[in-house]
Amino acid sequence: MKPIRWSPHALKNLEYREIDRLEAEKTLDAPDRIISARPPRELLIRRYNDARLQQEMALCLLLEETETERIVVTLFKTSQTKKYLEGTQQ
Repeated sequence: MKPIRWSPHALKNLEYREIDRLEAEKTLDAPDRIISARPPRELLIRRYNDARLQQEMALCLLLEETETERIVVTLFKTSQTKKYLEGTQQ
């Protein structure tokens, strides 16, 4: 497995958007859905329960893969789980 590097923007969003890094790492390890974006990028999405908001959310990570590493470009969470997880099982 290639090493993972977090861009400064992604690290900033972890704090600004109050996203638990452990939840983000779980999304990297086991996404519910992967959407191809402009190569070499992919959007990894996972349903999770946000402890702070106390509701189900979708966590979305934009990942860019190079020959040597996987880079988390940015990430966000949204309550629009149906939009992002359409067609996946709950």
